Amino acid sequence: MCHASTILVFGDSLSAGYGLRADEAWPSLLQKRLKAEGFPHVVVNASASGETTAGGKTRLPAALAQHKPSVVVLELGANDGLRGLPLNAMQENLTDMARMAKKAGAKLVLVGMRLPPNYGPAYTEKFQNSFPAVAKKEGAALVPFLFEGLALSPQMFQADGLHPTAAAQSRLLDNVWPALKTQLKR
Repeated sequence: MCHASTILVFGDSLSAGYGLRADEAWPSLLQKRLKAEGFPHVVVNASASGETTAGGKTRLPAALAQHKPSVVVLELGANDGLRGLPLNAMQENLTDMARMAKKAGAKLVLVGMRLPPNYGPAYTEKFQNSFPAVAKKEGAALVPFLFEGLALSPQMFQADGLHPTAAAQSRLLDNVWPALKTQLKR
């Protein structure tokens, strides 16, 4: 029996399903959509709440070796931004992880994020522009903004105002799906 291709979702709490049951998080919904649309892929969610790009860069080689994914969905950077970490380092870490994924033979989907305006226009703009810059440089598919269509809907977020509710997860999947689908082979 041939093994289905693996999609490795490698992110932070936004993909780990913080505050939700595991079956409510968008990577679980992705598995159901793949099956419904006739894709044989298996989703492995190796996301970790609180993860930064530096932490991800440390963890990714083992995840690539263990799961041998055909596609990596890289959803990291939000915690770097929220902690005000240096954006040059974040961009280098994302680039390094993109190259690790490609070297392992996987296609890459990079998930973009934005910060609230209270971080100041220079920082928020540089943060937001980091994702398309890395995607372009590394030939990755880009999800421009994970929270597209949700960011201005407070009811779609948990009490902390940062983590989407279970009701918002299908929208997150809808935001990831177009970029991801371009990387899938049936």
